[in-house]
Amino acid sequence: MDIRHFRYFLAVARQRNFTRAAEQLGIAPPTLSRQIQDMESELGTRLFSRQQRDVSLTEAGAALVLEAEATVRQFESAQRSARRAGRGDIGHIELGYVASAVYSGLLQKQVQAFTRDYPDVSLNVRESPMAALPAMVLDGRHDVGYVRSPMTLPEGLEAVRLDAEGFVLAVSGQSWLSRLAQISPMHLQDETFILPEQISGTLQVAAEGGFAPQLGAQPGGLVAVLALVSLGQGVAVVPESVVGHVGLPGVWYRQIEGCEASSWLSLIYRRFEKSAAVGRYIDQVRDGRQR
Repeated sequence: MDIRHFRYFLAVARQRNFTRAAEQLGIAPPTLSRQIQDMESELGTRLFSRQQRDVSLTEAGAALVLEAEATVRQFESAQRSARRAGRGDIGHIELGYVASAVYSGLLQKQVQAFTRDYPDVSLNVRESPMAALPAMVLDGRHDVGYVRSPMTLPEGLEAVRLDAEGFVLAVSGQSWLSRLAQISPMHLQDETFILPEQISGTLQVAAEGGFAPQLGAQPGGLVAVLALVSLGQGVAVVPESVVGHVGLPGVWYRQIEGCEASSWLSLIYRRFEKSAAVGRYIDQVRDGRQR
């Protein structure tokens, strides 16, 4: 027996008439009768008590109805689920991000838009060290990741370039720099730079000032960087998006006069992604960037 037999059986059980059931199924009555006889032969019992025009369920047939209905429902549900998964309407995504993706508001905007459009795709969202994110995407621990670029990606990864922003200087309120009306890159040549995960801003500011930067600690996330600044251990070149979002006692944010350094957020993903749900997310981010 296969699922077709259950559908034939249920049609006869509902119509209590082979001719009407055959019309509903779009097959000839003799074909339907043979299929039911095949079921009865395989089960070794009668399913219907046949009369001249109408049929009624035997005890065995009545016992089969509920199970047959559940089987057909489960079969149809499995088909729907497979089709939806193939389209990317259901599934699961592991998403990693760096903190500045949250401070900029970009992560919230894109995740919320995707969840609204694809409510049956579950997302597990967690912050990860930026240096580790590319490898985590490549080996499948994350499906996609938000990183701060520029950065060199390993073979097998691609990136969607997203919002760009400039840098500001984070200084201690006790620093002589906090008392200056304007701060230029040249003012920073004798300072120790606390390094965020993305150091391109530090290097660009130093290049604009014409000096080799004195590199200090690289403690990890932006909050850890700003904590060291608040303790007077150095200055830090950080993305503009932290201003107004991360406030620590003793930390001031100042513009860097004439600084043209910038960075941008990127969504990184596997080049030959197989998950339809992940593909949906990548496409939606890419489409949103183009609008």
